[in-house]
Amino acid sequence: MKKILYSLTCAAVLASSAMADFTRVEMGTGAWMQTPKGTASYTESGANGLYTSGEKEETSPYIWAAIKHPIPVLPNIRLEYVSLKDSGVASGKFKDFTITSASTTLSYDMKQYDIIPYYNILDNTAWITLDLGLDIKIIDASYRAAPSAPFAGYSDSVIFPVPLLYARARVQIPSTDIGLEADIKYISTGNSTVYDARAKVDYTLGFFPVIKPAIEVGYRVQKIDIDEDSVDAKIDIDFSGVYAGLILRF
Repeated sequence: MKKILYSLTCAAVLASSAMADFTRVEMGTGAWMQTPKGTASYTESGANGLYTSGEKEETSPYIWAAIKHPIPVLPNIRLEYVSLKDSGVASGKFKDFTITSASTTLSYDMKQYDIIPYYNILDNTAWITLDLGLDIKIIDASYRAAPSAPFAGYSDSVIFPVPLLYARARVQIPSTDIGLEADIKYISTGNSTVYDARAKVDYTLGFFPVIKPAIEVGYRVQKIDIDEDSVDAKIDIDFSGVYAGLILRF
């Protein structure tokens, strides 16, 4: 019986190793300690709406997963999620509401879903990995202007996609379990620029044979600067801070 169990265990490990040569899966989760900054304004048709961030540090959860496969024609896929929050002071007239008091508190919750098809240009070649692709960042934003007499308050939500170019580079330090990695999602058109950049170091706990956990620590900066004639509002906000999390590699 012990020999059978031993044989099945070895077979399972070998099968998992063989599958890893064809398909690899990575996933991670953690927390981003970031501080929002910036403003948003609405000046269409003589309006004078203005929002200014309170610049209070927030802790935002994030999660991601990446699947690599051996078919050269088809892109690999990476999925990401993060939830960002901020609150500050708003005053004046906006598109759909007017703050009739001197000012009020406005808060928003911005959930971001990133769908990233990418190609693996270098795959740990001389310890270097390089990925290039396209990111479709779907932003699901809801906001609420608090009541402040005689203003009765207002809330609304909006969903919109933002296409960005995607690049990721990684260097595995030889003879160690330490990796250095950076990635950026970026687009600039007209007077508008949106980017989301990260740099990190991770350490893999290499004593697990099939599932390899790791820890990551890094710094992330995200900027949303929209200033277009076709868009009613002008937005210039950014989020930056340290993040840390856990990774699982299969």
